[in-house]
Amino acid sequence: MSTLTGASGLAPYAKKSTLETNYIDFTSAEADSANWAQQYLPEVYEKEIERYGNRTVGGFLKMVGAEMPMTSDQVVWSEQNRLHVSYEGLGMSGSGELSLLPDDHVLAVGQTILVMNTAGSVSLKAYVSATSANGATLKGYTVASTSMATTVGAADVKIFVYGSEYKKGTDTTAVSITPSFQTFTNKPIILKDKFEINGSDTAQIGWVEVTTEGGDSGYLWYLKAEGETRLRFEDYLEMSMVEAERKGVNGDTPLGIEGTEGLFQAVETRGQVDATFAGSLSEFDAILKSLDKEGAIEENMLFLNRETALAFDDMLAGIGSPSSGSYQGGSSYGVFQNSEDMALNLGFSGFRRGSYDFYKTDWKYLNDAQTRGISAEGSINGLLVPAGTSTVYDQQLGQNIRRPFLHVRYRSSEADDRKMKSWITGSVGARTSSKDVMEIHFLSERCLCVQGANNFVLLK
Repeated sequence: MSTLTGASGLAPYAKKSTLETNYIDFTSAEADSANWAQQYLPEVYEKEIERYGNRTVGGFLKMVGAEMPMTSDQVVWSEQNRLHVSYEGLGMSGSGELSLLPDDHVLAVGQTILVMNTAGSVSLKAYVSATSANGATLKGYTVASTSMATTVGAADVKIFVYGSEYKKGTDTTAVSITPSFQTFTNKPIILKDKFEINGSDTAQIGWVEVTTEGGDSGYLWYLKAEGETRLRFEDYLEMSMVEAERKGVNGDTPLGIEGTEGLFQAVETRGQVDATFAGSLSEFDAILKSLDKEGAIEENMLFLNRETALAFDDMLAGIGSPSSGSYQGGSSYGVFQNSEDMALNLGFSGFRRGSYDFYKTDWKYLNDAQTRGISAEGSINGLLVPAGTSTVYDQQLGQNIRRPFLHVRYRSSEADDRKMKSWITGSVGARTSSKDVMEIHFLSERCLCVQGANNFVLLK
């Protein structure tokens, strides 16, 4: 027998026998391994162990938002302005004259206003006796004009109109106020992904039984890979709407890549950001005061990471801390019924504080190790989302309808629906080309509309 070349570790034998010296081990990089000479069948677990559980981080927008089609490259919506007349950051002279008013201010002679410092600790009532292009002269009801600056302060003065007063038989001097039209825009982005496998491997049977979050099962490994690609792309659809940013003045993105305004950018730009909450009731009450200044929507949802969720639990449980052998507040017994049998339930899913109802839940996106699952200064710890709705004009229906504050607009028309497209190319299945592969393509075109962002609070 001649000696074989090109097969390291392979030795010929005179008889037909399966020996470790003439049996190639395809499972090892070393051809002289004896693994394939083992004649005993090992005990094999065919199912893959799901050690990470459900690995998707999506589902947030499905809980709090809606999805609607659009046919344009841009979506535009309008939001109402505040109703009452108010100015901040003004100056007060020693003679009772206000300065630093905008040139288009609407103060008029005869109006009655409240003047206060920025902290709101000192205030007085005054009458507008004269106006100029960017100022006004005040007469105090209980304090002389010359004492106003001493009483309230000479800088950072806030005022608001609470009414008017006129003498008998006089004409009105009120200024006609036309509401300004405030609009916001966003544009959709195109997301793509694909999965590819050669034609030969699609017919190869494995020994591991495939079971994925998408419900795929069998012994074809590419089913798992394709299913995970689809799940990952579906997560991208939501993560892009949350994290995306629109190109700014100093942006340096490639030509034609403009970005889109995501949830976090919208709240940081037009909403409220709180970096003070660490688990105390006084810190949470400060958030309520900020909500009072905005829409004061009664029902709100809290999506939190683990650390902040536990801080809320500790805060609420501490309200009913034991004293003299009994529970004063009793909140530690349970969430709603305060049953003594629920004393060991240390979690709270809902509570009411002031005039607000809050429903608390964990947001997996903020806990997952591969996404925002870190706890560091400046990181995002949670998001307060109003559960209200807004009235907007729907161009599809031609009428005003009520929608959640969060909704996804996806590109769609009679010709093509780009909400979530997938198609197969190659030699497998569809047989659309001579290339011996199977390619599964995914595509979507969408953007997020964050209406009433002033009612959202980002916890950092």
